[in-house]
Amino acid sequence: QVQLDESGGGLVQAGGSLRLSCVASGRTFSRYAMGWFRHAPGKEREFVAALSWSGYSTYYADSVKGRFTISRDNAKNTVYLQMNSLKPEDTAVYYCAADSRLGRSVNEYTYWGQGTQVTVSS
Repeated sequence: QVQLDESGGGLVQAGGSLRLSCVASGRTFSRYAMGWFRHAPGKEREFVAALSWSGYSTYYADSVKGRFTISRDNAKNTVYLQMNSLKPEDTAVYYCAADSRLGRSVNEYTYWGQGTQVTVSS
């Protein structure tokens, strides 16, 4: 089992920045690929970014490419999502997820956190 705990969400104005953190506990964090997803009201949960266990491979949704950066610190069992140039359409609950294989879809991830709310005002 892997337990995931997100933090760092909040209210920010358009153009601002936030950094989300996700701390993992349980099985060896460094063996897992990590992903960030988001769920906005009235929409399906969607992929945002993902990172391989080594950190060498990354994927981004087109909507966040160039604005968001995913990274990890295996010594701290933590994955981050740096979000810059935020837009109102980035408003959602953000979830981190873990799995043994790197993927870009919701059903490819086994372990999920509870989510953290990000609200971007215009």
